[in-house]
Amino acid sequence: MIGAGMGAMATAARLAVAGHQVTVYERGSTYGGALGRYERDGFAFDTGPGLLHLPAVYRDLFVKTGKRPLEDLVEMVQVDPAVRHVLDHATVTLPGTSRGGVAAALDETFGAGAGERWNDLLGRARDAWDAIRRPLLEEPLRPDWQVLGRDPYPALRGSGLLRRRQPTLAEVARRELGGGLGELLRGRVLAYGLDPDSAPAAAAALPYMEQTFGTWYVRGGMRELATAVYERCLERKVEFVFGAPVRAVLSRDGRAAGVRLEDGTEAAADSVVCGIDPRQLPAGSVSWPRGSVQARGGSVPGRLTLLLALRGGRPADAVHRTLVHSPGSAAVQLVTVLRPDDPSTRPDADHEAVTVSAVCGPAGGAAVPDPEKLLDLAARAVPDLRKRLLWQEVRTPGHVEAATGALGGSVPAPALPGDGGRLLYPANATGLPGLYLAGGWAHPGGGLAHAGMTGALVAGLIVEGADFRGSQ
Repeated sequence: MIGAGMGAMATAARLAVAGHQVTVYERGSTYGGALGRYERDGFAFDTGPGLLHLPAVYRDLFVKTGKRPLEDLVEMVQVDPAVRHVLDHATVTLPGTSRGGVAAALDETFGAGAGERWNDLLGRARDAWDAIRRPLLEEPLRPDWQVLGRDPYPALRGSGLLRRRQPTLAEVARRELGGGLGELLRGRVLAYGLDPDSAPAAAAALPYMEQTFGTWYVRGGMRELATAVYERCLERKVEFVFGAPVRAVLSRDGRAAGVRLEDGTEAAADSVVCGIDPRQLPAGSVSWPRGSVQARGGSVPGRLTLLLALRGGRPADAVHRTLVHSPGSAAVQLVTVLRPDDPSTRPDADHEAVTVSAVCGPAGGAAVPDPEKLLDLAARAVPDLRKRLLWQEVRTPGHVEAATGALGGSVPAPALPGDGGRLLYPANATGLPGLYLAGGWAHPGGGLAHAGMTGALVAGLIVEGADFRGSQ
C-alpha cells in the first residue's frame, strides 16, 4: 500500500479483514493524508477537510471491519444550522435536513416562492443523484465510461436548453433560481473547487447530498476520524512504515509485483494499491479518462487557508459554517469560514479558533490570493475579526504539497458525469494487472466520503476480482 491517507487506510482495513497481509508505506511521519491538525498556544485547527458528508461511508467501514461501530470511537454531531450564506445584499441561515425549514428561510430572505424554487431544483438534482449514485460512488468505473459523459440532470421545460446542449451549473442557477438564490447554488458548488461556469448541471447533486444526508463534524476535530481508522487498521494487524517514500512500482511478468522505496529497498507484493496522487507514479502508469482535466494536463485547484486565533468567546449566534460570497471579485469568489463549537479547539471559553479558506490555483500555477483579501471577506461573517485577531497561520497550496505530496497542493473534487467525462477520475483497477488506485485521485474522486468509498471498491476488486460489481 502506497500512502496512509483515508482512502488507503480504508482499503487496508477491508483487505486485512479479508485475510490479506497488508503493509502501508507512507512518505511522511504520520497517517491521515489531508486530515492534519495544527496546534499552537492551546488552539487547534483541522488543516484539511473540516466537515464530513455521507457519514454512512465510514459507518459501513467500521461495521465491515470490526465489532465496535464508528460512534463508539468518535463523537459525530450533525451541524445545524447547516450553513449560513453571506451575500452582498442578504444573509440567510439554512437549517440541516429540514426541507420545510430551508424553504421558509429562503422565502423570508428572497421573497415568497423562493423556497419552492429551491426545493424544485433539488428535486431535479435528486433525479441526477439517483442516476449517478451507483455508477459514480458505489461501483467500479464502468469500461464504457463514455456514457457518463452525458449529464443526467433533467432539463426544465421552457428553459430554452431542452436537448440543444447540456447546460452548465451557472446556467441552471440563473434560469431556474435567479438572483441571490442562484448565487447560493453557485457558492455551494464553488466550495468543492468546481467552476459553476463550466461544471455540468449534475453538480447540483452536491447540495442535494448535503441537504439530504446532512453535514457532520467530529468532536476533537476531523483528525479524530483519521485516528479511528488508523487504530482500526492496527487492530486488523495492518503494518505501517513511516518515513518510507515509494519511488517505483515493480512489475514482473506483466503485473505489479511490489514497490521500491527511496532507499532502494524492494518489497514484494501480490497486489499494490496506490493511495497517493497517481501523477507521482512513473509516466504512463495510469490511464486517465480521455478528455479529463488531468489527461489534458490541466491544473486542479488548491486551497489557501488561514488558521485564526481570536480573543473573545464564540458568540451564541455563530454558526459552524458560513459561505461568504464575492461574485464581483476575480481573485476570490467565495470564502468558507468554519467556527466549530468545540472546546478542544481553543484554550478556554474566552477564545475562539476560526478557519478561513478559499479555492485558488495550485502551487506553481495561478497566483495565490492575498490573505488580506480573505480576512476582509471573513470579517463579514465574524464581526470585529481584526480587533479580535491574536495571530494567524497561513497555509498555501505549497504547504499542502509538502504535507501530502499532492502535486501543486491540488485538492480533487468529487467525480461528476457530463461534459464528456471531463470530471471523471482513473478507474480503481489500472492497465497494469495487480496495481490499483485508492483515495481522492481515483474513481469516484475527492472528498472524505468519496475517498473512503475507494476502500470498498479496491478491496472488492482485489478480493472478488474483475467480476466485482460494486458495494452493497
